[in-house]
Order: sequence, then C-alpha cells, then structure tokens
Amino acid sequence: MTSVDESRAAAKEATAVTAAANAAVLGALPFHDLTDFEDVRRGLVEEASTDAVPRADGAPIPAWNMGAYAFEDADEAPATVNPSLWRQAKLNRVAGLFEVTERIYQLRGMDISNMTIVEGDTGVIVIDPMISTETATRGLDLYRKHRGDKPVVAVIYTHSHVDHYGGVRAIVSDEQVASGEVKIYAPEGFLYHAVSENVFAGTAMSRRSHFQYGVFLPRDERGQVDIGLGKAVSNGTITLIPPTDLITENGTRTIDGVQVEFQLTPGTEAPAEMNFYFPQMRALCAAENACHTLHNILTLRGAEVRDTRQWSRYLDEAIDLFAARSDVVFASHHWPTWGAERVAEFLADQRDMYQFLHDQTLRLINHGLTPMEIAETLTKLPPDLEKRWYLRGYYGTISHGVRAIYQRYLGFYDGNPAHLNPHQPVEAAKRYVLAIGGPDKVLAAGREAFDAGDYRWTAELVNHLVFADPGNKEAIALQADALEQLGYQCENGTWRSLYLMGAHELRNGVFQGVGLTTASPDMIRAMSPELYFDYLGIRLNGDKAAHVRETRMNWTFTDLDETYAVTLRNATLTYRPGKKHEHPDVSLTLTKAALDGISLGQSTFDKAIADGAVTVAGDKQRLVQLLSMLDDFDVMFDIVTP
Repeated sequence: MTSVDESRAAAKEATAVTAAANAAVLGALPFHDLTDFEDVRRGLVEEASTDAVPRADGAPIPAWNMGAYAFEDADEAPATVNPSLWRQAKLNRVAGLFEVTERIYQLRGMDISNMTIVEGDTGVIVIDPMISTETATRGLDLYRKHRGDKPVVAVIYTHSHVDHYGGVRAIVSDEQVASGEVKIYAPEGFLYHAVSENVFAGTAMSRRSHFQYGVFLPRDERGQVDIGLGKAVSNGTITLIPPTDLITENGTRTIDGVQVEFQLTPGTEAPAEMNFYFPQMRALCAAENACHTLHNILTLRGAEVRDTRQWSRYLDEAIDLFAARSDVVFASHHWPTWGAERVAEFLADQRDMYQFLHDQTLRLINHGLTPMEIAETLTKLPPDLEKRWYLRGYYGTISHGVRAIYQRYLGFYDGNPAHLNPHQPVEAAKRYVLAIGGPDKVLAAGREAFDAGDYRWTAELVNHLVFADPGNKEAIALQADALEQLGYQCENGTWRSLYLMGAHELRNGVFQGVGLTTASPDMIRAMSPELYFDYLGIRLNGDKAAHVRETRMNWTFTDLDETYAVTLRNATLTYRPGKKHEHPDVSLTLTKAALDGISLGQSTFDKAIADGAVTVAGDKQRLVQLLSMLDDFDVMFDIVTP
C-alpha cells in the first residue's frame, strides 16, 4: 500500500512490437484530414490558463491541471501512444472560451465536459456546469471576463451523469433556486438516476472510475494522455441542486426570451437525457448523444447497459426535427460541427453506427456466437464510417460495445454450461497453476508469450499466477509489463488508462488517503427517504442479520409529512411509503435534515436522540441492532490482485 507522495516504480519503454503496431496506425487512417483542428479552434475568444486549479479542501491532487499535458506539444506520437489517440489528445487539449454562434458560448477543455452559456434577454442560461465547483468557477470567470456579469437566470442539466451537474453550486445558490430567481431544467427521471447511480453501487463505481480515467497515473507519454471524451475528469467538489422544472414531453419552453425546443431521449447515453434546439440561433444541443467518438454502450466503470436501438432512433428523430433548421450542432463534450450539410451527415453517421452495432450483434447472436466471439468477429464499422474520425473508438469501443449489447439481450451467461458456475478467481487460479505444472512453468510460458508480442495471452495467463500467489514478485512484474504494452497500443483512452492503472498498482500498490468518490454531501442530501432505505438494505450484512426473526419500524419525517413502515425480516430490509405498522417494535420521528446529518457523519443516531433531533418510541435496542449490522465500504479495494 502506498500514498501519492511516495516514490513510484518507473514505467517502461514501448517494445519493438508495440512501436510497430502503433506505427502501422499512421497508414490506416486519414491523418491528412485537418478539419477537426480547424473546427476545434473556431470561435476562440481566449485560451484557458494552464495553471492548476487547486481543490477547495487542499488535497494534494489538484481539481484540474491542463498544464500537466505540456508534453503533448510534440506533433509526432511517441512509441508509447497510439497515434490516433495522440491526435484526439491534442484536440482535447485546446481549451478556453469559444463562441459557438451568436449568443451561444462554450467553456471547453476546462473539465471533461463542456459548460455552455446561452445569452438571454436579461441574463444567461447555463447548460451543464461541469463536474466540480472549482472548474466551473474558473470557467464562469473566464466567460464573464469577456461577456460581462449578467446574472444566471436558468440552468439546464442535459442528463443524469455527474459531469453535467456537479459544479452547479459555483453557478447558483440554493437561495436563488428556492426563491424562483433561477430555474433548473432537467429531463424526467433525472434526480433518481443521478443519485442512485452514484450511491447504490457508488463505492465500486468510484473505484473502477479510478482505473477508467487513470486518476492516479502520471500525466506523461507513458501514463495518462487523454480519455477520449476529454482530457480527464476533474477531482474537485461535486455538488447537486435538484431541478425545479422537469421536461416530461417534447415541446417548446421560452426561457428569458430564448425559445428552447426539447426532445427527450431516455435510455440513450443516460437513462434520463434530452437534446434541445434553439430556433432563434439555428443551433442544436445534442447533449452526449452525438460526440466526436464512438460512445460507451456500457461504461467500463459500470452502469446500466444503454439501448443502441433507441439511441439510433432518437438520433433519427433529431435529424427529422432539427437538422434542416440547424447551422451548428454542439454537445456536452468536444467541439461543434458547423454547416447544415455537415450537421445532417454527422448526426446520420452517428445514427447509422449505433444501429449497425445493434443489428450486427443481434445477427451474430442468432448465429450462436458468444460475446468474445462477436467481439473478435465484428471489429470494424462499414468502410465509410470506419474512417470518420468522430466515430473512432476513443471512449467506447466496438469490442466492449458489442459485448454490452449481448448482455442487454441475453445476460452474463454465454450458453456454455462449462461457464455457468466456474470457480471464483483465486480458486480457479490455483487450479490453473497446478494444471500447468507450477509457478515456474506459468512464468516461462508467460515470458515466451511476452517475447512474441502476445501481450493479451501473457496477461490472461500470468493473472492466474498473481491470483494464486499474490506475493510472487516475478509474476507481478511480468503482469505489469504485459498490461503496460497493451495500454500503449490502445486507441481508446479509457482502455489505455485501465491497462496502465493495472500496471501502476501492481508495481506500486493501491493508493491510500485519496479515496475519491462521487457520493458527495449534496448527493446524500438529494436522496429521498425511499433511496435512503434502499441503500440501507444494500448495506445490511446478510450474515449478521440472519438471526433476526423480524423487526417492525415506523419512520415519520415531520418536515416531509411522510411515513414509512420499515420491516427487517429474513435478512432483508423492505419498506412501504405512506404506511405505518399497527404494532411496531420501534418508532422514529425525525426530519430529513436530521437524517442527512447522520448520513454525512456530522452526527450519530445516539447524539441526535440525545439532542432531541430524533425521537424514539418503543424498543430502542431494535434500532441499535439494525445499525450494528450495516457494512461500511472502502472505496480503495484491490482490483488487479485478490
């Protein structure tokens, strides 16, 4: 185990095999096409500062640091970076304030996501205020430096992912929203999905995000260079103010004199998402449904599988509704596309890509192919799409995308009974090592594969030895070397980060003291009682609760005027909103604010009871018993070792 300030083992050079594989990319793609390099700078008002943005809490990792990518000044990709990813990395490094069209401005390259500002009659409408208050503050300051100090009159969240609302408290205050001075618009279902995604499996998702985004990797040619969708994720203060106005159907709203035509797109890139069009500016916001990359159909950090069929259909609907009237399409990531013909082509290509992946995956499923067989068979898009830079696999990939489509339709099981109930990784690893003939033979075979450039097989084979004997330093070193070379060859930014994070942690251990997580205080406060009880059930340790026959609890929230009949039975927590047990074992009366204080660690049930913030009637020990059976989760769990 190491902390971030301890020395780290150095990354290694690219092997000859990796250097040759990356060099071959130069002849396979249209690097002569420089249109994106023109578009990415179009409308530049001022470049953003490359000075690091410190975290508000003073933690050693800055909230944002574009200056760390100065090594990307070189035109030619180093041997340790896929040239296509290097190209995307250079584009994503262009940061600052940009004019999209009259009255629409974007702050780009100042977080993974863009913050868009639309100028209304009396104030400004802010679309997607980044992940962190620290980055959103710097972005808004840069805008106001050039465009004046108009008040924020509205915020629009395009969808329910944290990089599109986390910086909101840098833009508006609770008081402004509560008074009606500022309205916050979001698609139907936004709050449930925003909160549940970051809480229910939030600990595991946050940890896996460390790998997906290369959070603890050095920023250099052997480390994190880009994540395809943007440079990186900011590591600042995540906030959330719930929306005041939900968009529940397609239609037009007028916000501060600006007409906005909303198009709901649920189940596409997010469970709750929407595109919208500004007819006065002939500008379409495509949210995150059409960016300059093949997107994730299933994120490697983990989330719900996205519906490519619906994704394609909503893009087609957007073409029908808006394309002929649009002079520009912009999104929550990357740079805009200008010109009616280019807008229509860009959207149609995106539509065709997702439909192609859906249909061809289902075709191969019905031929009996399994997920990895499909991933090895369906490796390219149709020729015209394959060479579109904005469809390259910088963030999503065909490989894990088609496996996600398989999962959506058929689940985790590939149909082979041998795969139905395999041994868990450590037990399987021990058996593999024994069957192969022991550690020395595994290492010999692994080194032979490595020397031949078969890094995939090296990683798969040696992983068994690492899990069978995590103290085997030779196995750990060889596994790290294999993962590193796989990372160097990746066109996809997140695959690169995942491989290199694996190598990094094998060599250096798991970082301690910097457990970055998306379950922020605002996320906790935004949890409804229903979500709180859902999460309580997730934390309930089934073994500890198995001996409890039944506990009936009534919870009354005086500020919400809501009651809940909660039952612990068969090591399972269930609840009924609006109900009360006729004969409860224990009853609690409290406010949601008091519960939030306990959830945030600002108080405890004992202290809140002593202070009168929580009133308990009946058998208090039933409450104590329940609390004693709850698990706490450590975000920095092991991934590449058992």
